[in-house]
Amino acid sequence: MGMMKEFREFAVKGNVIDLAVGVIIGAAFAKIVDSVVSDLVLPLVGAVIGKIDFSNLFIVLGSVPPGTATTLDALKKAGVPVFAYGNFITVAVNFAILAFIIFLMIKQINRLKKEAPAEAPPPAATPEDVMLLREIRDSLRK
Repeated sequence: MGMMKEFREFAVKGNVIDLAVGVIIGAAFAKIVDSVVSDLVLPLVGAVIGKIDFSNLFIVLGSVPPGTATTLDALKKAGVPVFAYGNFITVAVNFAILAFIIFLMIKQINRLKKEAPAEAPPPAATPEDVMLLREIRDSLRK
């Protein structure tokens, strides 16, 4: 019973819940970045370089069965080994954009922390023994 109580206390600590929220938001953010890369950035890069579809850049490493289409999906379904470097390019661009956005966010947070005025700490409460000694001193002066 004690272990369950410890686990419950651990599981509901603020930092564990904050982490869970961060992971969920991070997963949603990753989908947004993936869409930005695949739907916005890569088509622009493809238009500048030429009509290139990065997801279909690959090298066939085995023999293709007769009648199999030469698309990445069809070759993978047929079990043909494929070196899909176009997919890697997409993932690398996703990572670079995500890392840059996180860098900008952290930089902004750090800037805001520096700008926030530091509050003066409240004066420390006088210990009880010091208060008693002051009372004794004051009563002796009378």
